[in-house]
Amino acid sequence: MRGNPKSSKRHGSGRPRNPLPRRPPAERARDFGEVALGFALDAALAEAKRCLQCKRPSCVPGCPVGIDIPSFILALAEERFEDAVKVLKDRNNLPGICGRVCPQESQCEAACVLGRKHEPVAIGALERFVADWERDHLPLMPPKTPEPDAPKVAVVGSGPGGLTAAADLARYGYRVTLFESLHAPGGVLRYGIPEFRLPRVILDREVEYIRRLGVDIQTDVLVGKTVTLDELMNEEGYQAIFIATGAGLPFFMHIPGENLAGVYSANEFLTRVNLMKAYQFPEYRTPVKVGKRTAVIGGGNTAMDSCRCALRLGSEVTLLYRRTRAEMPARAEEVGNALAEGVVLQELTVPVRMVGGESGHVTALECQRAELGEPDASGRRRPVIVPGSEFQVPADTVVVAVSQSPNPLLPQSEPRLEVKKDGRLVVNPDTGETTIAGVFAGGDIANDAGTVIAAMGDGKRAAKAMHEHLRRQS
Repeated sequence: MRGNPKSSKRHGSGRPRNPLPRRPPAERARDFGEVALGFALDAALAEAKRCLQCKRPSCVPGCPVGIDIPSFILALAEERFEDAVKVLKDRNNLPGICGRVCPQESQCEAACVLGRKHEPVAIGALERFVADWERDHLPLMPPKTPEPDAPKVAVVGSGPGGLTAAADLARYGYRVTLFESLHAPGGVLRYGIPEFRLPRVILDREVEYIRRLGVDIQTDVLVGKTVTLDELMNEEGYQAIFIATGAGLPFFMHIPGENLAGVYSANEFLTRVNLMKAYQFPEYRTPVKVGKRTAVIGGGNTAMDSCRCALRLGSEVTLLYRRTRAEMPARAEEVGNALAEGVVLQELTVPVRMVGGESGHVTALECQRAELGEPDASGRRRPVIVPGSEFQVPADTVVVAVSQSPNPLLPQSEPRLEVKKDGRLVVNPDTGETTIAGVFAGGDIANDAGTVIAAMGDGKRAAKAMHEHLRRQS
């Protein structure tokens, strides 16, 4: 082991933050290769040495899974790479994923003390570097086998919340079965996030790590149809269940013409492209028809992913957003990437009708201009329609990316699960327990944070609560 954390000097620095290298926009917009390239060793070490090593680090409470951020950065700065890996994976089972897709700028980095006078430490990029170093230099651990008489627990849904809960429960010593309705594990990490943001080799390795902790992952099992919660608990002997089925039900705008050919929900569009690899047609037999001009409606990360996928499939892309860029909920980094690649942003634009040709295929969007009024419940200024401002945006493909809600299938199959008006399950905010004893839930099925790391935080919290619940039962 190199260095002594207790005697190490505070690095503190006003040096500028090291930029994360990216492939040139004109090059990357033509393929699905990863956009961000990650730090080289020298840049990672230089960035790690910017950390102040605060005695009371405010970045740690800013992390939903509670990573000891100063310790992993110190280990990296001292080139104790395996120690850095251990610190990260003590709290985060998916560091290679989080280092790529989590909004660190609004969480741990937003709380970084260095950011008060200078730029915050690039915590997310350093997390990615350590995870990638592990992948390149260390083998996956040998598979673990749980004790045959250990209690059985089930996890429903293999997105970030489900994977995290399953891993923590396996570490507690339980026999864990993770049920996934699709043919491959990963949930939104696989069907929603494109390859150019999260390469599948990274996702597959981190899923394999979860398996090697002793988790049995069963795909093509739709809990609520293939098997019920009652059957899992009463017939198959699972003593506790964690539900993490996400938000896979798309919203539409309920405007005329949404049933025209060429109109997709973002959920269908991204699932075809990402999970079913439509971008590799005909090698993968899942075509997705994208015309010459695509209009994407929305301003979140899902809208950005939809824009950038359509662009890579050869379409000219216009993003229609009812507010301005400043109010977009998407990560500023992703908005910037999309615009740099050639997506055209049309702000203060509200679609009111989809126009179709004689063939029944969409040909244009009829829109109205908007102005920003008073703030609404979200704290953002409300768009107000400008009378008489109608105009058309030509489009032969439209992707609606305005919102998603939880899939109602599982709650509808189990009436004892209490559901809120927005379709999310009622849970204890401290433990994640639902209205059925021993059944817990987290992620988008229970909360509306809508981020990978928030779902992971729910998974960790629920796994601990399930462990305590089962200890009380024994």
